[in-house]
Amino acid sequence: MDWKLELIVIPVSDVDRAKTFYTEKAGFNADHDQTVSDEIRFVQLTPPGSACSIALGRGIVEGQPGSVKGLQMVVSDINAAHAELVERGVEVSDVQVLDWGSFVYFSDPDGNAWSVQQLPDRT
Repeated sequence: MDWKLELIVIPVSDVDRAKTFYTEKAGFNADHDQTVSDEIRFVQLTPPGSACSIALGRGIVEGQPGSVKGLQMVVSDINAAHAELVERGVEVSDVQVLDWGSFVYFSDPDGNAWSVQQLPDRT
C-alpha cells in the first residue's frame, strides 16, 4: 500500500496576501480557492511538478501564522531556482553548498520557513 503525502496546511494571517506571495513570488499554481462560508475558505496551491500541495485558508488550520518551519522542496538546479526566486522578488538566502546538497532558504510573509534543495550528485 502506498502512503502519499499530498497536502500540508500552512497557517497564515492574511489569505489573500499569502496566496499572492505563493503564486506570484514563489511560482506555485493556484488549484482551488473556495469560500465555503463566512468562517471557511480553502485555497490549495501546488509547486510546479510537485505531487504535494499546500493549503491556506480561514477556518481550516489551528496553528499560529508563521509557525511552520522546515518545509522543503527539491529542484534539479539550485542556481536556476535561486535566480527565479530573486527575479520574482523573493528575499532568498545565498546558495549554501553542503555535503548533503545545495540549499537556499526563504520565508512567506508570515514567517513560515522553506528550504529548496538540490540533491548531491550520487554517481
